[in-house]
Amino acid sequence: MKKIALIMTMLSALALISCGSTQVSRYENGDSVKDLTGYWNENDIQLVCNELISGCVASPRVAGFKIAKGRDPIAIVGKIANKSSEHIDTAMVAKRFQTAIINSGVMEFVADSEQRQELRAEKLDQAENAYETAKSIGNETAADFMVQGTVHSHVDETGKEAVRTYQVDAQLIDIETNKIIWQGEKTISKYIKKASKKL
Repeated sequence: MKKIALIMTMLSALALISCGSTQVSRYENGDSVKDLTGYWNENDIQLVCNELISGCVASPRVAGFKIAKGRDPIAIVGKIANKSSEHIDTAMVAKRFQTAIINSGVMEFVADSEQRQELRAEKLDQAENAYETAKSIGNETAADFMVQGTVHSHVDETGKEAVRTYQVDAQLIDIETNKIIWQGEKTISKYIKKASKKL
């Protein structure tokens, strides 16, 4: 009788544990991520960056550069400023801009400033320790254009309802002349309705 009671207790405990276990869903590239809070998320980054860069590479001035110079323009992503009311990892936005530019096939891309410092250090090391096959320090390719951007946010809230709006502005700037040759913006608005509190 005691054994039966012990087995029943263990089965009940197992049932309770399994009912309250954490569930995890895996998302691969291109999958939609559930929007649990209404805050800025991976889906927003992908949507904004892909749409803005699509507009950028389709710009008549980008096409004009290729005709005038006889080669693809070379770009780099500069500062993406966060002027929103929340913490946003703008490094992820910059990296997604970079991916969209490279995958467009319209513009080429050069390493960012941090990568260039590491590459220069490697070239100096090669010059000292592998001089016969060392890569030249003075043969870097300079960027023609820099992509810069800003993330803004605004919340319109009353009671249990809110509309959270994100706006991302981006510019393609000629590094030599400082002229803005393309500018675009993308806005995402999310309606959020908070659940009623249970007594």
